[in-house]
Amino acid sequence: MGQRPFLVLQVRPETEAADDEYDAILAKGRLAPAEARRVRLDQEALPADLDPGAYAGIIVGGGPGCVSDPPDAKSPVEARMEAAVLSLLPRVTARDVPFLGCCYGLGALVQHLGGVVAQSRYGEPVGPASCAMTADGREDALLRDLPDRFGIFVGHKEAVQRLPEGCAHLLEGDACPVQMVRFRNNVYATQFHPEADPEVFALRIRVYRDAGYFDPEEAEALEAACRAADVHVPERILEAFVTRYRRT
Repeated sequence: MGQRPFLVLQVRPETEAADDEYDAILAKGRLAPAEARRVRLDQEALPADLDPGAYAGIIVGGGPGCVSDPPDAKSPVEARMEAAVLSLLPRVTARDVPFLGCCYGLGALVQHLGGVVAQSRYGEPVGPASCAMTADGREDALLRDLPDRFGIFVGHKEAVQRLPEGCAHLLEGDACPVQMVRFRNNVYATQFHPEADPEVFALRIRVYRDAGYFDPEEAEALEAACRAADVHVPERILEAFVTRYRRT
């Protein structure tokens, strides 16, 4: 039997941002194109009988949607993408399939598990921030070689208000307490973007300048702040995830 690929699910309808995110996931995860199956959920439906165990792991990227938005505020595309991700999570969590949800993926995972995701508190403006290890984080297989505090790139309207039972809290932030979690042994999610380096995040600022995350007039200053930030540790989480679960 050949090597099982990683399934990369994307929830960005904007092609420039989606392509750049996918390239960054491959590069930072040290994944060859042949090791990944890419699915843009705005363009392709997931098979109803998709077997998560057929993949080495599943990576869900970020996007402009929020699982906590009221149903009537979601476009048909957003609703369809959300339904696809949520339909897969019961099989992922029940079988403890390796999973890494990035930003949007954290909200979907926590909502599926019965936690609380909302826009009432803990949203963070677009740009660099920092996070720190918790006691559980220092013992986690993906994080044990990382510094106790490091820089991250964030930008989100919703955040975890209450973790569900069974979730280990691995990384915490000053403005947003829950920055990374693990469910059971192999299901992970981050509030930040582990694939994003300064140039990747600067591109997203350009793409999403009119998406309501910030005043469009601030875009150039935000891009400059991202390029000046020393944010390189998070990509080691993505690489560690791929290294740990890459298998034949």
